[in-house]
Amino acid sequence: MAITKVGLLGAGVISEIYLENITKKFRELEVSAVFDLYEEKAKQAAEKYNIPKVCSSMEELLADQEISIVLNLTRPYEHYEVSAAALHAGKHVYTEKPLGITLEEGESLVALAKEKGLQICGAPDTFLGAGIQTCRKLIEEGFIGEVIGASAFMVCRGHESWHASPEFYYKSGGGPMMDMGPYYLTALANLVGSIESVSGMVKTSFPTRTITSEPLYGQTITVDVPTHVTGMMRFENGAVGTIITTFDVYKAEVPRIEIYGSNGTLSVPDPNTFSGPVRLYRPGEEDFKEIPLLFQYEENNRGLGLADMAKAIETGRNPRANSTLLCHVLEVMTAFEKSSQERKEISISSRYQREQGMVYQEMTGILD
Repeated sequence: MAITKVGLLGAGVISEIYLENITKKFRELEVSAVFDLYEEKAKQAAEKYNIPKVCSSMEELLADQEISIVLNLTRPYEHYEVSAAALHAGKHVYTEKPLGITLEEGESLVALAKEKGLQICGAPDTFLGAGIQTCRKLIEEGFIGEVIGASAFMVCRGHESWHASPEFYYKSGGGPMMDMGPYYLTALANLVGSIESVSGMVKTSFPTRTITSEPLYGQTITVDVPTHVTGMMRFENGAVGTIITTFDVYKAEVPRIEIYGSNGTLSVPDPNTFSGPVRLYRPGEEDFKEIPLLFQYEENNRGLGLADMAKAIETGRNPRANSTLLCHVLEVMTAFEKSSQERKEISISSRYQREQGMVYQEMTGILD
């Protein structure tokens, strides 16, 4: 069994679940070095997860010849610089979402990876989990007929009430679309297909936010990004969709994602999770019926896309959470605000072709 060595850049909150899964579930991965701007965080991660090397700089980690993939868990506005440095150092990259904070950044990274003969992949990988993979199989096997439409809603009041350091959610690269949109749009692209054009309206409802979580309770954040985004999508297959992402709404009674077909409706689980419930309605039935999950990876399996990437590099196939998908989602996300500013429908130039769905493996944690 081949082991892929990973270098971790950024030992913040999200690194915990990655490290938990890499060390206990994804047996073909090993984190061999870690760096964080706050050295104590890196040391704590190394001690807890038996990481052999704590680096004193990003450059030291990137110079490590054992490392094959750099796991970029830095803040959104740092993704481009860090990923570019890793690619220049000859490393494959798996990055947290988004790929970049502008389409130009994303396209530049994809071009650089291609030039270097490297892979750049990334989050979200929740679409590889049991819930959305089950939904994909139901659609492919015709359970709702021809897909004619979709709707998606990510509705909350923002992160300042629970996150320890929420300011970056309201700065460049943040906001509900750039933060949570990747989960919803990645799921939609995998269930419905490529998006060929969008229309959008956006607004910033509140110019400041007050933090009510610790340790920054009472501090004020100046909001620099749209916090309410409403969009329409025209899919390549002719289906039309609606999406709302917002940090401005206290509570709502809306589905996460629904896919509408000529012969039924599919209720898709929260795309920020790997599990269900998956619920199907077909004409003549009284209500939705819950469908058993047909695939593995129901729990919080962040790192699944990284494991899939490592296996793909080893075997020569395309990774499932690949750069084409990341760049397509980034182009769509940024196009909503562009459409709002220009007051017109925006064509999407990129196209996304889905890779093979997940394969049920006898050994969980070992990818196909």
